[in-house]
Amino acid sequence: MDIAITGSSGLIGIALTERLTAAGHTVRRVLRRDGGPGTVRWDPVAGTIDAAALEGIDAVIHLAGEGIGEKRWTPAQKDVIRSSRTLGTGLIARTIAELATPPKVLLSGSAIGWYGDRGDTGLDESEPAGTDYLASVVVDWEAAARPAVDAGIRTVFLRTGIVLSPDGGALKRQLPVFRAGLGGRFGSGQQYQSWISITDEVRAIEWLLTSDLSGPVNLTAPEPVTNATFTKRLGAALHRPTFIVPMAGPRILFGRELADSLLLTSQKVLPVALERHGFAFQHPTLDAALRDLLHLPS
Repeated sequence: MDIAITGSSGLIGIALTERLTAAGHTVRRVLRRDGGPGTVRWDPVAGTIDAAALEGIDAVIHLAGEGIGEKRWTPAQKDVIRSSRTLGTGLIARTIAELATPPKVLLSGSAIGWYGDRGDTGLDESEPAGTDYLASVVVDWEAAARPAVDAGIRTVFLRTGIVLSPDGGALKRQLPVFRAGLGGRFGSGQQYQSWISITDEVRAIEWLLTSDLSGPVNLTAPEPVTNATFTKRLGAALHRPTFIVPMAGPRILFGRELADSLLLTSQKVLPVALERHGFAFQHPTLDAALRDLLHLPS
């Protein structure tokens, strides 16, 4: 397949580009800068893209967007987070909808932030959106892809959970702390964390390229765990003790709203659509994921 990817320099994008290239697909990176032959130039803020370079392409995977935990949530930063998703998604969706030969599929980045703080309720793709800031961002993010949906392009919303990888994201930040024996749970520890290994994240995205699924798809492992359980298992895998981490530190460092949203929100998200349609996880359990990702003995 001939596949265009935005966000190819991010954690998921790098791993996905490597996997698709190794599988024999042609990958065109959609970049703000000139990346040489085979790349596509765009500027989502200015609303410009080289549409001709996308003519006749088989699929688009749209992963670009500002990281939600990179900076404190000032009003300006919250606007950047929202616009980085809606402007880019809208530009991609409008552009491919107007092509003479549009792609057959758009896999559009999304997040389990859609569901909001839901305690211990199991959440499948049919659940309504939450009411907090992140939920509103995801609602707008998915809505921005409407031109592609209306044009009859099979559109999948990749509602991704916490992606576990030693090369980036939350796990990379946690590993030095846990290896030093300073890791611990936050708050009561009863908040659910819905995770997926980087391996299964890219496997699922590749699988979705040729599936018949459309609409929202939860990209999370079948075993969501509480923060207390995650903390205990990561500590055990590294043979280190774990403690209770006061929220005062993260709240000072990141601000209360961001810290509480990332560390205390509870989302027990289940990959119902993936499993119902036959996707098989390589890392269905947290122990299996940590063992492989951290190259631990079985």
